[in-house]
Amino acid sequence: MEKALLVTVRMESEKEGRQLEEMAVELQELASTSGVEILDNIQCTCERPTPSLFIGKGKAEEIAWISEEEKAQTVIFNRDLSGTQQRNLEKVVGKKIIDRTQLILDIFAKHAKSPEGKMQVELAQLQYLLPRLIGQGVILSRTGGGIGTSGPGEQQLETDRRRIREKIDRLKRDIKHLANHRVTMRAKRKKSGVLSVALVGYTNAGKSTLLNSLTKSSQVVADSLFTTLDPLSKSLVLPSGEHVVVSDTVGFLHGLPHHLIEAFKATLEEVAEADLLVHVLDASHPSMHDYYEDTMQVLKGLGLEDKPVITALNKIDLLEDRSWLNRFLQDFPRAVAISARTGENFKVLLKEIEETFAGRMVNIETTLPHGSMDLVNLLYREGRVEEVKYLQKGIKIKANLPKALYQKLLHDNKLQ
Repeated sequence: MEKALLVTVRMESEKEGRQLEEMAVELQELASTSGVEILDNIQCTCERPTPSLFIGKGKAEEIAWISEEEKAQTVIFNRDLSGTQQRNLEKVVGKKIIDRTQLILDIFAKHAKSPEGKMQVELAQLQYLLPRLIGQGVILSRTGGGIGTSGPGEQQLETDRRRIREKIDRLKRDIKHLANHRVTMRAKRKKSGVLSVALVGYTNAGKSTLLNSLTKSSQVVADSLFTTLDPLSKSLVLPSGEHVVVSDTVGFLHGLPHHLIEAFKATLEEVAEADLLVHVLDASHPSMHDYYEDTMQVLKGLGLEDKPVITALNKIDLLEDRSWLNRFLQDFPRAVAISARTGENFKVLLKEIEETFAGRMVNIETTLPHGSMDLVNLLYREGRVEEVKYLQKGIKIKANLPKALYQKLLHDNKLQ
């Protein structure tokens, strides 16, 4: 296991922002998720970034001494570094230097499972590496693996700018082709009248566990960041009988660099196309309110702030003092307190979802020909059948159907 020294830097201009300790905890969570052995987490405050080292020379030399004493192989910063800053730090410290973007990309590379997810991560990594190829020094000689080398690999790191640009263009074409396929699939879903719900929120808030519990599925869950990178959608039948599609999405993170959004664009498309967002918050986390604002900022940046949202205050089973719940429920719009792990208050959550889609269902009473069992099966599958009677003149049926399906069946002359 690679041994890493963490460095958390906070600018004095950020006095109104997040606290140094909170930033340090987040960096530690990211580093743990990447699979390194954390030796220490150095915390410091700087007046402003320096062009050459980002931090002061004295602090850089102190880090060099500590990393040598603790036999660290890598030093990980919680900040994005320029190519010059990264090179200069490696000269002073004498160790591999990893910045925040590299760390996140390394986690993405480990968690991407689908061909598209892997292509998107490779594209993001190549775009990150391209401006850093000239004079990269230690970076280009990293042939021993470890953090910061997952994904494109040694071959791409040693190639020239022209070949990397060609690779980037090819990846963009392949990803666009797969994106067009997703658009076609979503168009079919919309045409069938099936509504969609997207789970959004800060990373590790419990979205995958909620998807599993609601849909009785088995998506991989873990107590780590960015477990879900590839889009995953499952069918859910509401108590009213209406079928909806629930999609799990990648977790957001404070200050996530905008260019990294491309690395999980597939899941964000599910958010953009969803009829309803369920914003999952970890109610047991002390930074819950900050995480809410971070997620809303990402949604606003994507132009999705006007979508209907239900706030699911998750992990209430971990709360030692539930007296705060009433306060929390008032702090967020359309809030429901739940436990994705135990299923507590799922009925309340499902009722909120149903109320969002109120008016999308219609009651029908009709008589179908005896040879229409395929249509009867469709009504069972896509709606809620309340009564069926097999009469001499046909099949009398009462059902509750999605309005879009009802209108389509009328248009196709399958219902009267």
